[in-house]
This record gives sequence, structure tokens and C-alpha cells, in this order.
Amino acid sequence: MTLHEAMEQVLKEEGRPMTRQELADAINEQDLYQRGDGYPVPPNQIGARAKNYPHLFVKVGNKIDLV
Repeated sequence: MTLHEAMEQVLKEEGRPMTRQELADAINEQDLYQRGDGYPVPPNQIGARAKNYPHLFVKVGNKIDLV
């Protein structure tokens, strides 16, 4: 699963906008995405991915939601 797919899954399950930290925590806790270096997904990577996929994600205040 890609990181943006993991983000979509968590946001659909939660049904609400989430902060980068909340998304990172949920993805890491559920083991939905594995980084190549084996480290947990950091919140800044969530923000960068959301910015790279504007057709999937929108920023609402300090939170990320699905379009």
C-alpha cells in the first residue's frame, strides 16, 4: 500500500479531518505503510504527500481531509 492510499483509508475510516500527527500515528499503529528505511512515517511526510496529491486531499485549517 502506498502512503497516500494509507492516508485515504484512515481518513475514510475516521470520517473526519485529521492532523498530520494523527494520520501518522494511525498509519504507524495499524502498520499500513512501510518506509524503505524501516522508520515510522513522520508527520511532515504526511503533509508533503497531501500537498502532492491535491486531487485527493485538502487542508482544512491545520488538518487534512479527503476532497
